Amino acid sequence: MVKFHALALTTKFWKPGDNYLDVIITAVDKKLENGDFVVVSEKALSTSMGRIADESTVSPSLTARFLSRLWMRIIWGYILGALCHFGQRLLQRLRQYPLENGSRHKQVTLQNAGFLQSLMFGSEGGIDGSNLPYSYVSLPLTKASSVAETIQRQILRDLKKHVCVIIVDTDKTYTFRNFHFTPRPKPLKGIHSSAAVAVYIIGRALRFKKRSTPLAVAGCNLQAIDALRISNIADRMRGPGSGATVWDMASRFNVSVTDVSWEMLEEVCHKPIVLVRYESTDKQK
Repeated sequence: MVKFHALALTTKFWKPGDNYLDVIITAVDKKLENGDFVVVSEKALSTSMGRIADESTVSPSLTARFLSRLWMRIIWGYILGALCHFGQRLLQRLRQYPLENGSRHKQVTLQNAGFLQSLMFGSEGGIDGSNLPYSYVSLPLTKASSVAETIQRQILRDLKKHVCVIIVDTDKTYTFRNFHFTPRPKPLKGIHSSAAVAVYIIGRALRFKKRSTPLAVAGCNLQAIDALRISNIADRMRGPGSGATVWDMASRFNVSVTDVSWEMLEEVCHKPIVLVRYESTDKQK
Protein backbone atom coordinates (compact mmCIF):
# COMPACT_ATOMS: atom_id res chain seq x y z
CA MET A 1 0.00 0.00 0.00
CA VAL A 2 1.22 3.50 -0.80
CA LYS A 3 2.35 5.45 2.25
CA PHE A 4 1.76 9.13 2.87
CA HIS A 5 3.31 11.95 4.85
CA ALA A 6 0.95 14.56 6.30
CA LEU A 7 1.35 18.02 7.80
CA ALA A 8 -1.49 19.86 9.55
CA LEU A 9 -1.27 23.63 9.16
CA THR A 10 -2.33 25.91 12.00
CA THR A 11 -4.26 29.03 11.06
CA LYS A 12 -6.39 31.58 12.83
CA PHE A 13 -9.98 30.61 13.57
CA TRP A 14 -12.02 31.24 10.41
CA LYS A 15 -14.92 33.64 10.86
CA PRO A 16 -17.69 34.73 8.50
CA GLY A 17 -16.29 37.19 5.96
CA ASP A 18 -12.73 35.88 6.09
CA ASN A 19 -11.15 35.42 2.66
CA TYR A 20 -10.52 31.68 2.70
CA LEU A 21 -8.37 31.87 -0.43
CA ASP A 22 -5.96 34.34 1.18
CA VAL A 23 -5.78 32.24 4.34
CA ILE A 24 -5.07 29.05 2.38
CA ILE A 25 -2.42 30.64 0.17
CA THR A 26 -0.62 32.12 3.17
CA ALA A 27 -0.75 28.82 5.08
CA VAL A 28 0.58 26.59 2.27
CA ASP A 29 3.12 29.01 0.80
CA LYS A 30 6.68 27.58 0.78
CA LYS A 31 5.39 24.24 2.01
CA LEU A 32 3.85 22.88 -1.20
CA GLU A 33 5.35 20.57 -3.78
CA ASN A 34 3.84 19.60 -7.12
CA GLY A 35 1.55 16.61 -6.68
CA ASP A 36 0.63 17.37 -3.06
CA PHE A 37 -2.91 16.96 -1.75
CA VAL A 38 -4.35 20.02 -0.04
CA VAL A 39 -7.15 18.80 2.22
CA VAL A 40 -9.49 21.52 3.50
CA SER A 41 -12.23 21.31 6.14
CA GLU A 42 -15.71 21.94 4.79
CA LYS A 43 -16.81 23.51 8.07
CA ALA A 44 -14.05 26.11 7.97
CA LEU A 45 -15.02 26.98 4.39
CA SER A 46 -18.73 27.15 5.22
CA THR A 47 -18.04 29.42 8.18
CA SER A 48 -15.85 31.82 6.22
CA MET A 49 -18.47 31.96 3.45
CA GLY A 50 -21.19 32.82 5.96
CA ARG A 51 -23.03 29.53 5.57
CA ILE A 52 -24.07 29.45 9.20
CA ALA A 53 -27.44 29.66 10.92
CA ASP A 54 -28.34 31.17 14.29
CA GLU A 55 -30.64 28.67 15.99
CA SER A 56 -31.63 31.14 18.72
CA THR A 57 -33.83 32.95 16.18
CA VAL A 58 -35.82 29.83 15.24
CA SER A 59 -39.26 28.84 16.55
CA PRO A 60 -39.50 25.04 16.82
CA SER A 61 -42.45 23.17 15.35
CA LEU A 62 -44.29 20.28 16.99
CA THR A 63 -42.23 17.87 14.88
CA ALA A 64 -39.00 19.44 16.12
CA ARG A 65 -40.21 19.19 19.73
CA PHE A 66 -41.12 15.53 19.21
CA LEU A 67 -37.67 14.80 17.84
CA SER A 68 -36.03 16.57 20.75
CA ARG A 69 -38.10 15.08 23.58
CA LEU A 70 -38.90 11.54 22.46
CA TRP A 71 -36.69 10.62 19.53
CA MET A 72 -33.42 11.94 20.94
CA ARG A 73 -33.94 11.28 24.65
CA ILE A 74 -35.65 7.88 24.39
CA ILE A 75 -34.96 6.26 21.03
CA TRP A 76 -31.35 7.45 20.71
CA GLY A 77 -30.64 7.59 24.44
CA TYR A 78 -31.76 4.05 25.22
CA ILE A 79 -32.07 2.05 21.99
CA LEU A 80 -30.22 3.31 18.94
CA GLY A 81 -27.29 4.72 20.90
CA ALA A 82 -26.64 1.35 22.51
CA LEU A 83 -27.04 -0.40 19.15
CA CYS A 84 -24.42 1.96 17.71
CA HIS A 85 -21.99 1.23 20.55
CA PHE A 86 -22.02 4.75 22.01
CA GLY A 87 -20.10 5.26 25.22
CA GLN A 88 -21.89 5.85 28.52
CA ARG A 89 -21.06 9.56 28.59
CA LEU A 90 -22.66 10.16 25.19
CA LEU A 91 -25.67 8.05 26.11
CA GLN A 92 -26.19 10.12 29.23
CA ARG A 93 -25.96 13.32 27.22
CA LEU A 94 -28.56 12.03 24.81
CA ARG A 95 -30.90 11.04 27.64
CA GLN A 96 -30.63 14.63 28.87
CA TYR A 97 -30.92 16.15 25.41
CA PRO A 98 -31.79 19.87 25.85
CA LEU A 99 -35.45 20.33 25.07
CA GLU A 100 -35.63 23.99 24.06
CA ASN A 101 -32.27 24.45 22.35
CA GLY A 102 -32.49 20.92 20.98
CA SER A 103 -35.91 21.66 19.47
CA ARG A 104 -34.53 24.77 17.78
CA HIS A 105 -31.66 22.73 16.39
CA LYS A 106 -34.02 20.09 15.04
CA GLN A 107 -36.11 22.82 13.43
CA VAL A 108 -33.04 24.08 11.58
CA THR A 109 -32.22 20.57 10.40
CA LEU A 110 -35.82 20.00 9.29
CA GLN A 111 -35.75 23.20 7.26
CA ASN A 112 -32.32 22.66 5.71
CA ALA A 113 -31.85 18.88 5.53
CA GLY A 114 -35.31 17.28 5.76
CA PHE A 115 -37.02 14.83 8.07
CA LEU A 116 -34.90 11.72 7.42
CA GLN A 117 -31.66 13.59 8.09
CA SER A 118 -33.20 15.08 11.24
CA LEU A 119 -33.54 11.57 12.64
CA MET A 120 -29.74 11.51 13.01
CA PHE A 121 -28.40 12.16 16.50
CA GLY A 122 -25.97 14.83 15.25
CA SER A 123 -24.48 16.47 12.16
CA GLU A 124 -27.78 16.04 10.37
CA GLY A 125 -27.21 16.48 6.64
CA GLY A 126 -23.81 18.02 7.35
CA ILE A 127 -25.24 20.60 9.77
CA ASP A 128 -22.91 20.88 12.75
CA GLY A 129 -22.53 23.13 15.80
CA SER A 130 -19.12 22.02 17.05
CA ASN A 131 -16.31 24.59 16.75
CA LEU A 132 -18.86 27.39 16.43
CA PRO A 133 -20.00 29.81 19.16
CA TYR A 134 -23.32 30.56 20.82
CA SER A 135 -26.26 29.03 18.90
CA TYR A 136 -24.59 28.99 15.49
CA VAL A 137 -24.35 25.90 13.31
CA SER A 138 -22.60 25.48 9.99
CA LEU A 139 -24.52 24.52 6.87
CA PRO A 140 -23.00 22.30 4.16
CA LEU A 141 -21.54 23.78 1.01
CA THR A 142 -23.97 23.82 -1.89
CA LYS A 143 -21.27 23.54 -4.59
CA ALA A 144 -18.25 21.90 -3.00
CA SER A 145 -16.76 20.99 -6.40
CA SER A 146 -16.78 24.61 -7.51
CA VAL A 147 -15.09 25.72 -4.28
CA ALA A 148 -12.39 23.02 -4.65
CA GLU A 149 -11.72 24.12 -8.23
CA THR A 150 -11.44 27.76 -7.14
CA ILE A 151 -8.86 26.86 -4.47
CA GLN A 152 -6.88 24.69 -6.89
CA ARG A 153 -6.77 27.43 -9.54
CA GLN A 154 -5.74 30.07 -6.99
CA ILE A 155 -2.84 27.93 -5.79
CA LEU A 156 -1.71 27.36 -9.37
CA ARG A 157 -1.94 31.07 -10.19
CA ASP A 158 -0.28 32.43 -7.04
CA LEU A 159 2.20 29.68 -6.12
CA LYS A 160 2.71 27.95 -9.50
CA LYS A 161 2.10 24.54 -7.94
CA HIS A 162 0.04 21.74 -9.45
CA VAL A 163 -1.81 20.23 -6.51
CA CYS A 164 -4.95 18.24 -5.82
CA VAL A 165 -7.51 19.92 -3.55
CA ILE A 166 -9.89 17.78 -1.48
CA ILE A 167 -12.75 19.18 0.58
CA VAL A 168 -13.64 16.90 3.49
CA ASP A 169 -16.37 16.57 6.10
CA THR A 170 -15.76 14.73 9.38
CA ASP A 171 -19.07 12.84 8.95
CA LYS A 172 -18.15 9.24 8.37
CA THR A 173 -18.25 7.05 5.31
CA TYR A 174 -18.52 3.32 6.03
CA THR A 175 -16.93 0.63 3.91
CA PHE A 176 -18.07 -2.96 3.41
CA ARG A 177 -15.65 -4.73 1.10
CA ASN A 178 -15.55 -2.41 -1.93
CA PHE A 179 -18.82 -0.63 -1.19
CA HIS A 180 -18.64 2.83 0.41
CA PHE A 181 -21.73 4.45 1.93
CA THR A 182 -22.50 7.45 4.10
CA PRO A 183 -25.46 9.29 5.65
CA ARG A 184 -23.87 12.55 4.46
CA PRO A 185 -25.64 14.00 1.38
CA LYS A 186 -23.67 14.74 -1.81
CA PRO A 187 -20.41 12.91 -1.14
CA LEU A 188 -17.70 12.35 -3.74
CA LYS A 189 -18.64 10.19 -6.73
CA GLY A 190 -18.16 6.53 -5.85
CA ILE A 191 -19.55 6.95 -2.34
CA HIS A 192 -23.24 6.12 -1.95
CA SER A 193 -25.59 8.24 0.16
CA SER A 194 -29.15 7.34 1.10
CA ALA A 195 -31.58 6.69 3.99
CA ALA A 196 -29.48 8.77 6.39
CA VAL A 197 -30.23 7.30 9.79
CA ALA A 198 -30.43 3.68 8.57
CA VAL A 199 -27.05 3.95 6.87
CA TYR A 200 -25.49 5.39 10.01
CA ILE A 201 -26.97 2.69 12.27
CA ILE A 202 -25.86 -0.14 9.97
CA GLY A 203 -22.33 1.22 9.71
CA ARG A 204 -21.97 1.75 13.44
CA ALA A 205 -23.80 -1.36 14.62
CA LEU A 206 -21.80 -3.70 12.39
CA ARG A 207 -18.56 -1.83 13.10
CA PHE A 208 -17.71 -1.29 9.46
CA LYS A 209 -14.53 0.62 8.72
CA LYS A 210 -15.26 4.34 8.94
CA ARG A 211 -13.42 7.33 7.54
CA SER A 212 -14.06 11.02 7.00
CA THR A 213 -16.09 11.81 3.90
CA PRO A 214 -14.51 13.51 0.87
CA LEU A 215 -16.99 15.83 -0.82
CA ALA A 216 -15.06 17.20 -3.80
CA VAL A 217 -11.74 16.80 -5.58
CA ALA A 218 -10.09 19.24 -7.99
CA GLY A 219 -6.79 19.06 -9.83
CA CYS A 220 -6.49 15.30 -10.22
CA ASN A 221 -8.41 12.12 -10.96
CA LEU A 222 -8.89 10.30 -7.69
CA GLN A 223 -10.84 7.14 -7.00
CA ALA A 224 -13.16 7.11 -3.99
CA ILE A 225 -11.02 4.64 -2.04
CA ASP A 226 -7.92 6.82 -2.45
CA ALA A 227 -9.83 9.98 -1.52
CA LEU A 228 -11.15 8.21 1.58
CA ARG A 229 -7.68 7.12 2.60
CA ILE A 230 -6.25 10.62 2.22
CA SER A 231 -9.24 12.23 3.94
CA ASN A 232 -8.84 9.92 6.92
CA ILE A 233 -5.13 10.69 7.23
CA ALA A 234 -5.93 14.40 7.17
CA ASP A 235 -8.68 14.03 9.77
CA ARG A 236 -6.35 12.24 12.19
CA MET A 237 -3.71 14.92 11.74
CA ARG A 238 -6.19 17.79 12.13
CA GLY A 239 -7.70 16.68 15.42
CA PRO A 240 -11.08 17.74 16.86
CA GLY A 241 -10.33 21.45 17.31
CA SER A 242 -12.29 22.72 20.30
CA GLY A 243 -14.14 19.41 20.63
CA ALA A 244 -15.63 16.55 18.65
CA THR A 245 -19.17 17.48 19.74
CA VAL A 246 -20.88 20.62 21.03
CA TRP A 247 -20.89 19.01 24.49
CA ASP A 248 -17.14 18.42 24.37
CA MET A 249 -16.62 22.00 23.21
CA ALA A 250 -18.70 23.42 26.07
CA SER A 251 -16.97 21.15 28.58
CA ARG A 252 -13.56 22.34 27.39
CA PHE A 253 -14.44 25.94 28.25
CA ASN A 254 -16.54 25.01 31.31
CA VAL A 255 -19.60 26.88 30.04
CA SER A 256 -23.00 25.91 28.68
CA VAL A 257 -23.29 24.91 25.02
CA THR A 258 -24.70 28.29 23.96
CA ASP A 259 -22.19 30.35 25.98
CA VAL A 260 -19.08 29.48 23.96
CA SER A 261 -17.85 32.73 22.40
CA TRP A 262 -15.85 33.70 19.32
CA GLU A 263 -13.03 34.78 21.65
CA MET A 264 -12.90 31.37 23.34
CA LEU A 265 -12.64 29.60 20.02
CA GLU A 266 -9.86 31.93 18.89
CA GLU A 267 -7.73 30.60 21.77
CA VAL A 268 -7.84 27.04 20.38
CA CYS A 269 -5.29 25.69 17.92
CA HIS A 270 -7.17 25.28 14.62
CA LYS A 271 -5.85 23.13 11.77
CA PRO A 272 -8.37 23.38 8.90
CA ILE A 273 -5.76 22.60 6.22
CA VAL A 274 -3.67 19.45 5.94
CA LEU A 275 -1.00 18.77 3.33
CA VAL A 276 -0.71 15.12 2.35
CA ARG A 277 2.17 13.86 0.24
CA TYR A 278 3.28 10.51 -1.12
CA GLU A 279 6.32 9.30 0.83
CA SER A 280 7.79 7.89 -2.35
CA THR A 281 9.74 10.33 -4.50
CA ASP A 282 7.94 8.94 -7.54
CA LYS A 283 4.62 10.73 -7.14
CA GLN A 284 1.60 9.45 -8.91
CA LYS A 285 -0.01 11.74 -11.41
